[in-house]
Amino acid sequence: MNEIKTKKIGSTFAREISHILSEEVKEPLAKFVTITGCDVTNDLSFAKVYFTNLKGDKEEVINSLNKAANFIELELSKRIDIRKMPQISFHYDNSYEYGQNIDKLIEELHKEEE
Repeated sequence: MNEIKTKKIGSTFAREISHILSEEVKEPLAKFVTITGCDVTNDLSFAKVYFTNLKGDKEEVINSLNKAANFIELELSKRIDIRKMPQISFHYDNSYEYGQNIDKLIEELHKEEE
């Protein structure tokens, strides 16, 4: 499968998973999760769903989301017409913290120059 098609599928998955988490999953920690992206393998076997959260411990939220993964896969199969539903796994997206750290380092460099 070409890269453009897998990116489009990943984008669709991210949008639908966001909706499922906010509207249908009964897990309280899932309400404070923001889906930031989804990478799907070329053969549609696996999908890595990246998220950030506002509340709760990262590991606790990951465990909670992975427990709900089967329900989410079932809901996705009802909403998206795809020949093979990938196995979903959730991963914390630490790019925000990484960006914050880079900003902090740049500010420190500017202060040293002054």
